[in-house]
Amino acid sequence: MSTSPQVNERLAAMLSAGTAPWLDQIRRDLLSDGTLARMVEEDSLRGVTSNPAIFEKAILGADLYDDIIAEQVKIDADARDIYRAIAVRDVQDACDVLRPVWEESGGADGFVSFEVDPDLADDTDRTIEQAKLYAGMVDRPNLMIKIPGTDEGVPAITEVIAVGINVNVTLLFAVESYANIAEAYIKGLERRKEQGLSLDVHSVASFFVSRVDSEVDKRLKEKGADESLLGLAGLANARAAYQRYKEIFLGDRFAALKEAGAPLQRPLWASTGVKDERYADTMYVDGLIAPNTVNTMPMDTLEAAKDHAKIEGATADQDPSADLKKLADAGIDMEDVTLQLLREGIEKFVEPMEKLLAGIEEKRGEVG
Repeated sequence: MSTSPQVNERLAAMLSAGTAPWLDQIRRDLLSDGTLARMVEEDSLRGVTSNPAIFEKAILGADLYDDIIAEQVKIDADARDIYRAIAVRDVQDACDVLRPVWEESGGADGFVSFEVDPDLADDTDRTIEQAKLYAGMVDRPNLMIKIPGTDEGVPAITEVIAVGINVNVTLLFAVESYANIAEAYIKGLERRKEQGLSLDVHSVASFFVSRVDSEVDKRLKEKGADESLLGLAGLANARAAYQRYKEIFLGDRFAALKEAGAPLQRPLWASTGVKDERYADTMYVDGLIAPNTVNTMPMDTLEAAKDHAKIEGATADQDPSADLKKLADAGIDMEDVTLQLLREGIEKFVEPMEKLLAGIEEKRGEVG
């Protein structure tokens, strides 16, 4: 006799408050042993994100993928083709696990994200080409293609949305960058509206959090600033992005599309695992609850949230202006901080991709 799943109350409360829990991890064993399916049932899981660093750890960290590597070697596939074969299979299977969420939500959630190659961050045309390629290879309605929110990524986002592909805009640090990619999403939907096409195309805007604190805290310490300022920047910056989200998507700019049935582009809180052990491990969960948001958590953070997250109202909707002023008065230039983090963020995805391809090439020789 089957029993009803034991739903975690904290994550269920988080979802009820408007913040969808997503998992920032994908790996073959999570799919094959039923862990991901269980998390959908018990942990209110509503989505999965992946990136080159995640795939590097999964593929090179164990022998989970040796069988598919061996299969690909037989057809003389190179390292990049082997990576794509592995990633596409995992993303397809994760999409299938999340498909019931997608169906139950009317297509509003249940997405799995697959990132274009990070070395394309400054190439609009190749980003568009690869987004279309990956969308065709995965061939699932609940797929999101991740595109970096660089200057070159902005027109790519518009084009990819316009052709009907869901987009997760990644590597957002600056509030102004967020405003630019929100506009890109809107323009893509407007093109579809003009052509009489369905507006059922979804997007999230991945705003990185903990990395902001890491950089700002380092600068504050160098300046000998008051320790009470440490750990303020990440939440304040994300909350400023949420205020901008409300201005854009709950205001006049989006009104006509909203009336026509277009979905809002939800802010997604990324990089939500704390990087300073002095901070509470659910700091970027408890502090970023609000309607129409997503929090994509690494497994450790999700487990911590299950155990002791405090869901206490729309914390992401708090006014961050006082905290941002304190930081500015202490000499913190948030524009400079976010520009540096964007440059470093691209590098932090390019490097794992290069290591991943080199590692696959090595495994290719071992299993071939």
